[in-house]
Amino acid sequence: MICFVALESLLTKQLGHQADEERRESKMRVLVTGATGYLGSSLCRGLLQEGHTVKALVRRSSDLSSLPTTTSSHNFELAFGDVTDLASLLAAFSGCDVLFHTAAAVEPWVPNPSVLFTVNVEGLRNVLLAFRETSSMQKMVYTSSFFALGPTDGCIGDEMQMHHEKFFCTEYEKSKLMADKIALKAAEDGLPIVILYPGVIYGPGRLTSGNLVANTIIERFSGRLPGYIGKGNERFSFCHVEDVIHGHVAAMDRGKIGERYLLGGENASFADVLDIAAMVTGTQRPSFHIPLWLVEIYGWMSVFWARLTGTIPLISYPIVHVMRHQWVYSSDKAKEELNYKPRNLKEGLTDVMMWLKSVGKINY
Repeated sequence: MICFVALESLLTKQLGHQADEERRESKMRVLVTGATGYLGSSLCRGLLQEGHTVKALVRRSSDLSSLPTTTSSHNFELAFGDVTDLASLLAAFSGCDVLFHTAAAVEPWVPNPSVLFTVNVEGLRNVLLAFRETSSMQKMVYTSSFFALGPTDGCIGDEMQMHHEKFFCTEYEKSKLMADKIALKAAEDGLPIVILYPGVIYGPGRLTSGNLVANTIIERFSGRLPGYIGKGNERFSFCHVEDVIHGHVAAMDRGKIGERYLLGGENASFADVLDIAAMVTGTQRPSFHIPLWLVEIYGWMSVFWARLTGTIPLISYPIVHVMRHQWVYSSDKAKEELNYKPRNLKEGLTDVMMWLKSVGKINY
């Protein structure tokens, strides 16, 4: 009897693995929101390399230069729409099997914070409505943010962590928490959704505000950032964009419905980033630390100037609030269940430095 039960268990596992392999080998028709963003554009390319057919949701006013061309790949097409426009989503979702929702307004400060909630919160509600109305959709992979989990002061966070909601460093953080609650409720209601929480994403690609590490390195090598910001005791979970893309694709193939996965990497400070950049390039490290109170004053001045000019500042006072806390996380669950393999910071930054030099953004 015991042997029979053991044999039955073994056969069940083998059949399960076989079903997983068949699903992974099948090519899907995938839709990506936020396709022109730093993460979204890289995800489109990654999915195409895996042999999937990709439909990219873009606005008509979007810069499409970071995307593949429809003429270079017969498996790639554009769908014009916006997450704030439900009708456009319904049209774009039609005929697709899997949805990657990466669209987000990612700014620590904007003149009108309501934009963050319109895109990140109401946009997610529209996406969920459209997903439910599209009969062909089998699975949704939602890209949240480590900010939705909150700071980890004094501990290492994981997928069990919930935001304390005692304070928010940025309005972006608040909007991502609100969206996270909506996504978790959708999972409870049975929607086939997997929720991902990337750390600080860095690597080659569009130099948007989301590519904070590359922008920081550019500021350092241009001479506009002469020293470390603060004492260098803040810590973040840094993850290379290619590793995050692999994590997204794995979430489509292996991610368990209703589960949350942290896609982080090495936990380090921005002082460590500058030190590694100096070591990789054989240049000098910064010789002093700029106090956070002074950076905050500069941030307020930058915001004042931004209001006059209509631009978005590189450093604003909310960033200083973020740097007064720890944002340290473990990606062990993703490593085990998604075979997530984040590279170390030195390896990742070496790649970034070579890319920045090749495109003429830094010299050393």
